[in-house]
Amino acid sequence: MLFDKETYTARRDRLKRQVKEGLILLFGNNDAPSNYPANVYKYRQDSSFLYFYGQHREGLVGVIDIDNHKEYLIGNDIDIEDIVWFGAVDSVADLAAQSGVEHSAPMNRLEELITQARTQGRKIHFLPPYRHDQMIQLMDLTGIHPSRQREEASLELIMAVIDQRAVKTPAEIEEIERACAIGHEMHTTAMRLCRPGVSEQYIAGTISGIASAKGCMTSFPTILSMHGEIMHGYPSPRPLEDGRLMLCDAGAETNENYCSDNTRTTPINGRFTSRQRDIYSIVEACHDHVLDIARPGVKWWDVHMSVARLMTERLKELGLMKGDTEEAVRNGAHAMFFPHGLGHMMGMDVHDMEGLGQRYVGFDDEVQPSTQFGTNCLRCGRRLQEGWVMTDEPGIYFIPALIDEWKSKGIHKDFINFDLLETYKDFGGIRIEDDILITASGCRMLGHERIPYHMDDVEEFMAQRTN
Repeated sequence: MLFDKETYTARRDRLKRQVKEGLILLFGNNDAPSNYPANVYKYRQDSSFLYFYGQHREGLVGVIDIDNHKEYLIGNDIDIEDIVWFGAVDSVADLAAQSGVEHSAPMNRLEELITQARTQGRKIHFLPPYRHDQMIQLMDLTGIHPSRQREEASLELIMAVIDQRAVKTPAEIEEIERACAIGHEMHTTAMRLCRPGVSEQYIAGTISGIASAKGCMTSFPTILSMHGEIMHGYPSPRPLEDGRLMLCDAGAETNENYCSDNTRTTPINGRFTSRQRDIYSIVEACHDHVLDIARPGVKWWDVHMSVARLMTERLKELGLMKGDTEEAVRNGAHAMFFPHGLGHMMGMDVHDMEGLGQRYVGFDDEVQPSTQFGTNCLRCGRRLQEGWVMTDEPGIYFIPALIDEWKSKGIHKDFINFDLLETYKDFGGIRIEDDILITASGCRMLGHERIPYHMDDVEEFMAQRTN
């Protein structure tokens, strides 16, 4: 457990005050077999369960009976056969006491508690399930078919959980910065290994091993590719090529499941070409622009659009875009080059709380998601709050299939110079990403050591490599 039991008790007390009545169910995760039942990869607890209980053991369910002022930790104690293979573990009663929960019970008691509450006409609150074993269990307990469980999940509970988890405490920030320290080692190692002839998979495997060697894990499957124009370009066996760029998007997740998420784009031979410098300088400026304008009360939507306008202005200087900047951005022409959102919340999930429903996490009555290509990938638009952690990740990409599609259909031909754009089809893509904390007066980058990202710093770092 990362915190003392008083922390988890206080979180659940606040949850009860916000939800007000009914029976709250918080499901922990079960083991997830890979290709046969006994072959289980590293266990990952559900983030919301972990937030409110702090326990990493599989097969647990938290029950909060608001009306009767009772809390339970439900789960079966392991038997002697499990002890032979995995060793002794604390009893469920001991785990409950550690989390400040007064009552514990075996799993068969869960059905009794739910049946009693339903008979009394009380509301059963649960979060949207995302694992199929939990969906089946929830159907058995409530009669709600898996196809309806997300829409019937408790909005009161969803909003209460988001309200708490979105604002990070100083202790949580410390844990995120532990993840950032591992991420720093991962990314600087990738930069040191980046040279012609080394395979993408070798570098990705090496940096993933850094997280594993520290008892941790990656916060998502590492993205590492010369084809930076592919948003999720996972590593292939191909060797890196002289003159191209390597995009590495990777992060670490601590033992307590707090995450980091950074992206760097590195010249494979150690030096940017003139054309690469032109595009990189725009992404660099957009990244730093966020640091200047992100602060409490500012809509993340407006930060995203401000970056889109800056990017459009700079692309116009290169001749890749044209026309009125405001009109181009309003019509979404910039999405040819920037087809994703500027950033997302981050915490115990690298896309924090995304499983609870992005329209609740990142949007509200004031700011609603867009359906426009590119902007529809913006995962957050609402006003920033002190204590939020966001990713700052602008990028510019040259996607051949998208270029062909828009050119053939004349999409945004008044804003895009397709003749010049044709000459960039073999460029790839550039993204720079860091994690930022929204402070009382602005924001700051997380991590005590900075992964080089200014062009001169990148080239200097590459020149000083010793391995």
